[in-house]
Amino acid sequence: MLKLSCLCGQVRIEISKRPDFINECNCTLCSKSGARWAYFHPSEVIVVGTTSGYRREDKEDPAAEIHFCANCGSTTHFNLTASAVSKFGNVQMGVNMRLADEKDLAGIELRYPDGRAWPGKGAFSYVQEARIMG
Repeated sequence: MLKLSCLCGQVRIEISKRPDFINECNCTLCSKSGARWAYFHPSEVIVVGTTSGYRREDKEDPAAEIHFCANCGSTTHFNLTASAVSKFGNVQMGVNMRLADEKDLAGIELRYPDGRAWPGKGAFSYVQEARIMG
């Protein structure tokens, strides 16, 4: 079990398993929110504490709502929006792994997808080679 928390500790996240990999995407949403995302089924994640949500305003139908600690502003996680859930099902949730202790992530692959150049479907290209954390 992984235990994460925001800077002030008012939002805590528990994850039932370690992620297979972590993405450090360079798109504007990910880079400006300071996130390194790992993806889980929502049933594998427990979020405790008050968060505020934000949906991109530059997309007509954003697929994700980013959550932040209402007190310290740390990016904590994202949920799929209702329109994304209706298209794909409630199958994915992102957790900001920058909230984890890096020693708990040793051995996990950190990938660098080129989200700025991604057209919105299909596979990502990458801006640099992946590395193993720790």
